[in-house]
Amino acid sequence: MDVTLMITVLIVIGALAFDFINGFHDTANAIATSVSTKALKPRHAIILASFMNFIGALTFTGVAKTITTGIVDPFTIHNGSVVILSALISAIAWNLITWYYGIPSSSSHAIIGSIVGAAIAASGFGSINYAGFSKIAQSLFLSPILAFIIGFIVFSIFKVLFRNHSLTKSNNRFRRIQIVTAAFQAYTHGTNDAQKAMGIITLALIANNYHKTMDIPFWVQLSCALAMALGTSVGGWKIIKTVGNKIMKIRPVSGVAADVSSASIILSATFLHLPVSTTHVISSSILGVGASNRIKGVNWGTAQAMVFTWIVTLPASAVLAGVVYYFLNFIL
Repeated sequence: MDVTLMITVLIVIGALAFDFINGFHDTANAIATSVSTKALKPRHAIILASFMNFIGALTFTGVAKTITTGIVDPFTIHNGSVVILSALISAIAWNLITWYYGIPSSSSHAIIGSIVGAAIAASGFGSINYAGFSKIAQSLFLSPILAFIIGFIVFSIFKVLFRNHSLTKSNNRFRRIQIVTAAFQAYTHGTNDAQKAMGIITLALIANNYHKTMDIPFWVQLSCALAMALGTSVGGWKIIKTVGNKIMKIRPVSGVAADVSSASIILSATFLHLPVSTTHVISSSILGVGASNRIKGVNWGTAQAMVFTWIVTLPASAVLAGVVYYFLNFIL
């Protein structure tokens, strides 16, 4: 086996591993509210999320194409195999570190920051497609703000619509509705997050002359969908605990409001072919709902720690990827 083929195989394995880890790292956010309100038992929530993630991953490819071409040029990237492998190792390492400590950081920030850092280490700042990268960066940073605003508005509307209803009856009804919104949330997660690994694999195939077009091969789409579904089945209970309990006390009505708000943002981004952080969007929608309900009921200390991690992830993963690139370039 020649070196190029060997590295390409490693990249495919690494991308699927990233998708698998993304499944238990980020999908935990999608079902955290339904588990915390007991709308779904943990096992049932995991099975539902796994299935819906799989379906979502098979539905779209636009975000994958953005990842393939939006950060670096796949046809001209210097030492592309090592760049992509370095980015994957960096992103996986960052995801595992934050998962271990129960911090809901962004897999999207990690992989995008890692690609940028490895590409700069290989070819300098001129290797970055700044028009595409700025568009991606805008979607990553604006989507949580929109999620917060929409979460605030949606729950404000709910408060008006159901102000004369019995709290117990409303909670029971919304607990049933949450099963649907949790499924929708998991589906939208699959439509956006699974495509990032698809884009990475396609980027590697093009860079190494194994693929000639921007189209995502079906085997890539299917394998990434399966990897994410399997990762989801493992579960991410540390993240669920943080998102479902430590931000605010979530009731079924607030859980539905948060699910609808975040899922609408994620699906809209998918239609626009823009990658977003599902972690940021879901957590921000919960914060918006909490602020609309009772500002003092939100644990702003947890929120600050999460925001700090979100800000740090992009540059930290970029630096880590640059270090990994220099190491791999030296030994390969």
